[in-house]
Amino acid sequence: MFLVDSHCHLDGLDYESLHTGVDDVLDKAAQRDVGFVLAVSTTLPGYRAMRAQIGDRDNVAYTCGVHPLNLDGGYDYAQLRAFAAEPGVVALGETGLDYFYQQDNIPLQQSSFREHVRIGRELKKPVIVHTRDARADTLAILREEKADECGGVLHCFTEDRETAGALLDLGFYISFSGIVTFRNADALREAARFVPLDRMLIETDAPYLAPVPHRGKENQPAYVRDVAEYLAVLKGVDTARLAQQTSENFSRLFNISLPGM
Repeated sequence: MFLVDSHCHLDGLDYESLHTGVDDVLDKAAQRDVGFVLAVSTTLPGYRAMRAQIGDRDNVAYTCGVHPLNLDGGYDYAQLRAFAAEPGVVALGETGLDYFYQQDNIPLQQSSFREHVRIGRELKKPVIVHTRDARADTLAILREEKADECGGVLHCFTEDRETAGALLDLGFYISFSGIVTFRNADALREAARFVPLDRMLIETDAPYLAPVPHRGKENQPAYVRDVAEYLAVLKGVDTARLAQQTSENFSRLFNISLPGM
């Protein structure tokens, strides 16, 4: 069995007391059949620092982007494009809109989101989208900027079945995190039953949102196995089948040949 953690902030884990280093984290993941990790950046300086920390590996790929909560007055779009064009970078993001935590900079959030999609189309790399309390604007910008031309994924999906359908119509993938295992996530589980297996990804969003039975602890790539096992039951398939399909989906979306598959 081969699993992929399709969204992890690998630079954000506790390397002081929980892990001895990146090798340790990836070894723990491999022991639970997690063979590949997508390391997601949220700022441009963070992207550079993350690559320096983790280095070039055959089981890690990178994204480059600026999270909507990390805009701090703006950044250099030319620098974003230059970094995103580097070898090893397979996607733009994470980008998107977050009106739950910030509403004083909505025009800037929207401009940044549009720029990520435009660069994604130019470089032929997909976008990784974050949305919170911004469903309508997120879908509108994806349509207006023709995000279907570069493709992408709505990561850590917490929306409803209707939103899932709109994203599927755009050709997007939908990624589920440990939230799907939470007790109060009935609407999310309904959406997960609706999303076809061939458009589904799985993720940890580590170090956040550890799934049951690890809830309350720091999340890590190894725990994507728990998400997979839970979703397999929800979808009525065995875990090996879900692992193979979601890994194939990841490979297709990000144009990555996965080692060991």
